Amino acid sequence: MYERFSDFGLSEKVLKAVDSMGYREPTPIQKIVMGPLLDGKDVIGVAQTGTGKTAAFGIPLVEKCPKAGSRSPYAVVLVPTRELAVQVASELNKIGGVKGTRAMAVYGGQPIFGQIKGLRKGIDILVGTPGRVIDHMERKTLILNNTRLLVLDEADEMLNMGFINDMERIIRNIPKERQTMLFSATMPEDIISISTRYMVEPEKIRANVSQPVVEKTKQVFCIVNEREKADVLADLLVEEKPSLSIVFCRTRRVVDRVSRDLLRRGFRVGAIHGDFSQSARDEVMGKFRKGRISTLVATDVAARGLDITGISHVINYSVPATTEGYIHRIGRTGRAGKSGIAITLVIPAEHGQLRVIEKAARTRIIRVNLPKRQVRPSVGRREYASNRQIRPCHAQA
Repeated sequence: MYERFSDFGLSEKVLKAVDSMGYREPTPIQKIVMGPLLDGKDVIGVAQTGTGKTAAFGIPLVEKCPKAGSRSPYAVVLVPTRELAVQVASELNKIGGVKGTRAMAVYGGQPIFGQIKGLRKGIDILVGTPGRVIDHMERKTLILNNTRLLVLDEADEMLNMGFINDMERIIRNIPKERQTMLFSATMPEDIISISTRYMVEPEKIRANVSQPVVEKTKQVFCIVNEREKADVLADLLVEEKPSLSIVFCRTRRVVDRVSRDLLRRGFRVGAIHGDFSQSARDEVMGKFRKGRISTLVATDVAARGLDITGISHVINYSVPATTEGYIHRIGRTGRAGKSGIAITLVIPAEHGQLRVIEKAARTRIIRVNLPKRQVRPSVGRREYASNRQIRPCHAQA
């Protein structure tokens, strides 16, 4: 039914903005979500990142927003991380550029007084992390009595990060006469509970139900001993030659250790975790986006909400603790129709956990047997590469 953006009955200004952004036809999730949203229905969307989800709710938001520009925004988008807040606000400003709809991001780790100044000028759409939104509510610099559109983006991640009480407090301060949109990669019980309490007959839309992980991401794993992980990781980066890659570690301490080891071996590496200041995070992410560093080592929390095109590889330095964590990690690659590779390093004791994830995610993770090698960790990258003879992970075992 909806094969072109013009089929949705969008205004000329929004269509012009969409066209200027290079959007030629709606993605699958946009085709099934935008119609109900434009019709004013509450919607629960189960979809991965990288599928065009932001535009799926962003285009209807801009279309429905009157150009008011007040301290009480017409639309509020709650997101789990500051990186996602910045990315969503940027996309909304592009969609709303021709119409003049203004979006603003508020998040922790940034001086609040600059945000207060921006709010006083008046905005149409607020994009924020729950904690910082509440900060502004308590300071009376943000008023929600005119808000009529609410989006909960990556709701499961907000729950995982402990924001459920903040989310509910914000929702209760928004008028009941509103349209609510909830997007999540998974549907834990708490999400279902929120939808029951705060949404009105929501239309449930599931994208890729039969395959909750990104279809174009090849998933492989290899069994390694803990003491060999650093060497195997370096082998993989040499052999695979990723354009951009993210290495996920469980703790900040491991992130520091792994990034130092890769730097010592001559790789172009950056690292982020919760101990980094916002300015340091921005500097690392800027270099990563520009390709000045090719590998980012990060904790799950630090990397949540990253929306960067061109990530060819995700490497799990250890098996994630949950299926949801695995899905979110590998969702950083294989985005927007592109292919990607997800590699998991598995110590023998974690093999059972990986199989539990594989079954729950309804996917297949292929084992790759890497041959034994003699490791010389002190050599530079060129010599290191010349001493390695391993099979690439895109060669199935």
